[in-house]
Parts: sequence; C-alpha cells; structure tokens
Amino acid sequence: MQEAVDELVKLGRLPSSGNADLATIEKLQALLARIERPISDDDARALVRLFGPDDCFGLAWTLLHLVESAPGWPLEGCLGSVEREWAERLRQRSGE
Repeated sequence: MQEAVDELVKLGRLPSSGNADLATIEKLQALLARIERPISDDDARALVRLFGPDDCFGLAWTLLHLVESAPGWPLEGCLGSVEREWAERLRQRSGE
C-alpha cells in the first residue's frame, strides 16, 4: 500500500464540507496529491471506504478518479455493502 494511502486510511472518511476545517482539507489534499497512479487494487479497496457524505470541496472527485485508476477496477464486491452517494456513482460509472 502506498504510504499516502495508508495515512489517508488512518484519518478515516472524508469529512463533510460543512464540518471540515482548512487544516484538514489541506492535509487531505496534500495526501491525495502524493498518490501515484495507477493505484493498486489493494489501494482502491482501501480508498473506496473513505468517501464521506458530500464532495468535501471536490476532494471526493479526486478520490473517485484515483479508485478508477486501479487496473482491476471495478473490483468484484468492493462496493457491495457501501450505500453512499459516491459508491453509487462508482457503480454507475463502472457499469456494475
């Protein structure tokens, strides 16, 4: 797993835009920028769990594009138990 992915996982889900402070957004943005594409399938499995309740000032879109860069995407069963808005977008975009 890439170090930046591991650090993001430790931080947990993206916060909502209404609950995020500037320091958190800057940290998340910096970590997302450090991730090298294409990501591994394992990285995609980890990152897909980080989508929050909204787009988090556009960071969720960056996360979406990272997940889609995995060579095995869409990964079987990866979104099966996730009912969030972003998981549904990923399902639609992958034809799942």
